[in-house]
Amino acid sequence: MTTTPPLPSLALVTLVVRDYDEAVDFFTRALGFELAEDTDRGNGTRWVVVRPRGGAGTGLLLARADGEAQAAAVGAQTGGRVGFFLHTDDFARDHARMTAAGVRFLEEPRHEPYGSVAVFEDLYGNRWDLLQPATA
Repeated sequence: MTTTPPLPSLALVTLVVRDYDEAVDFFTRALGFELAEDTDRGNGTRWVVVRPRGGAGTGLLLARADGEAQAAAVGAQTGGRVGFFLHTDDFARDHARMTAAGVRFLEEPRHEPYGSVAVFEDLYGNRWDLLQPATA
C-alpha cells in the first residue's frame, strides 16, 4: 500500500494594520489570541505573528502598512465581505467574552444549519465570523 505524502499547510495570512502595537493589543486582549512572535527587522519594521491561543493552525502576520496603497487597504482587505473565520467550541462563552472586551458585533447571534454564527469587526473594520460549527 502506498501512502500519500502530507499536503502543505497554510501557515500564515497577512493582515495589513496601521500600527503593530494597537493590533497586537486588539488580537491578544479582545480576541484572546497569543503573541507567537515579535521580531524587530530593523528600519521600524517587525515580524509579528498572532494566533488563536493554543492553536497549532494558521496564524496572522500583522504587517504595518507601507505606503498609500497599503494604508488604503487597512480594514478593507476583503472588499467588505467576511474574510476571516474564527472557530470556537463554545459560541456563547466567546461571544460574551468578546463583547465584554469591546468587540463590535454587527448582528445578533444566529443559528444556521452549519452552526452558530455572528459577524464582528476587528479594530480596523475587517469582517470576521465567530463560528461554532454544527456537530456532525
